[in-house]
Amino acid sequence: METIAFQTEFRPALPVVFGAKDYREFRTTLEEMDRLLTVTGIEDRMIVQHLKSFATAHPEKKFQQPSYKKLHQALRYSILLALTGLSYRVLSHRVADSVLFQWFTHASEIDGVRPVSKSTIERFEKLFSNEEISQLIHDCNMAVADSAGAREHLYSEIAPGFDEIFADTTCVKNNIHYPVDWVLLRDATRTLIKAMNLIRSHGLKHRMVTPNDFLRRMNTLCIEMTHVRKKKGAKKLRKNIFRRMKKLMKSVEKHACNHYHLLEMRWMETGWSEVQTQVVLDRIQNVLDQLPQTIHQAHERLIGERRVANKDKILSLYDPDVRVMVRGKADAEVEFGNGFYLAEQADGLIVDWDFIKEQPPSDSKLVADSLMRLTENYGKPKSYSADRGFDAEKNRNELKEQTIFNAICPRSVPSLKERLEDDEFCRLQKRRAATEARIGIFKNAYLGTPLRSKGFKNRKTRLEWCILAHNLWKLACMAAQNRERAEQQQAA
Repeated sequence: METIAFQTEFRPALPVVFGAKDYREFRTTLEEMDRLLTVTGIEDRMIVQHLKSFATAHPEKKFQQPSYKKLHQALRYSILLALTGLSYRVLSHRVADSVLFQWFTHASEIDGVRPVSKSTIERFEKLFSNEEISQLIHDCNMAVADSAGAREHLYSEIAPGFDEIFADTTCVKNNIHYPVDWVLLRDATRTLIKAMNLIRSHGLKHRMVTPNDFLRRMNTLCIEMTHVRKKKGAKKLRKNIFRRMKKLMKSVEKHACNHYHLLEMRWMETGWSEVQTQVVLDRIQNVLDQLPQTIHQAHERLIGERRVANKDKILSLYDPDVRVMVRGKADAEVEFGNGFYLAEQADGLIVDWDFIKEQPPSDSKLVADSLMRLTENYGKPKSYSADRGFDAEKNRNELKEQTIFNAICPRSVPSLKERLEDDEFCRLQKRRAATEARIGIFKNAYLGTPLRSKGFKNRKTRLEWCILAHNLWKLACMAAQNRERAEQQQAA
């Protein structure tokens, strides 16, 4: 393995802690995660590969490439961020305060502790590409599955197999409010008024009443719209309120355009850099571009009383990749987010996934691509299990052709009764039920509900860091338990 010169820091030993069983278990697992990253060499390989890729892609930035230490910290902070589910700000505080987190992130040095800021943690999370994170996840799984490596570094009992695959899909919810059409007008007003206040605070003013008056009037109309639902003649009253909203929105749009052009021409008077100015201009332009369609959409629903196709709807002014997903769940008939396909192996390690940007296809159309990725990364599995949504004649033929045991629950009741006579099918379907729990654990304990990252690309990056943290945690727990069991046997 190719390595690069890097002087390791002095890592102070962790203090001895008595009692606090939950903390000791958490600390033991974190130590196993650290051992897994370092002893198998996957952490070092990823950083070296990133440096080589950067040097190849940007030969002109030879002296601007990130240092080994920076990449090392970026990896550790991103794992800890996904593992704890903390915000950037809170994690920055916790690392400064926690000896355990300082040890894991290599923030403690001989002369003191050097944690990084919340902004640096955010940049750390986006430092590696999605392809590099995905490769690290597969390398981590395979490093432990390697029998020689498992005997040498961990315990052979934890070496996972990839023969049995269990798959399911879910919706990763976005951090948006319920997209009522008229509420989008309130969102647009807030964004434009805040941008105008920002421009005016730096000395660029166009003739108008106090901007916050518009915001107060829009909030008043929103309250009226909310409370009119149960009144007599509610439909007529709602239409009247919306017409007033639309008229107010036109005034806000006009003043926003004036301030946009004012800033565009005289931005040097503000003291902002050109980049900072462009951020404010883009913020205004983003809303102005979507405003005509937003007003038309609300008009169709409230005034025209006509339905708008999901593909034509604006669900959020700030995130264009949100999709309407009709899932028919007991607690969520309709969800707003992106489709997520997950496949795990028998021990619970996530081995394949697909975060879908567009409207997700039916579950049955995801099987062929998943089998191709699984075979490429782990070899051909022996069985594939999923619920009845994955059943299709094409998939049955594909699994038969590849001699993979088909444990997908059939849609047909007679076929299901016939398959239930097969003990192997029953065993795999019984295990598949735990995949529902795996998705619940992953979404609630790692991603958070809803996922708070903005933009599809950033959500996908956070999702893959969470998969890595989940798998490391799972392997570390298994290793810690086996290590404890071995020590007890030795003591006996």
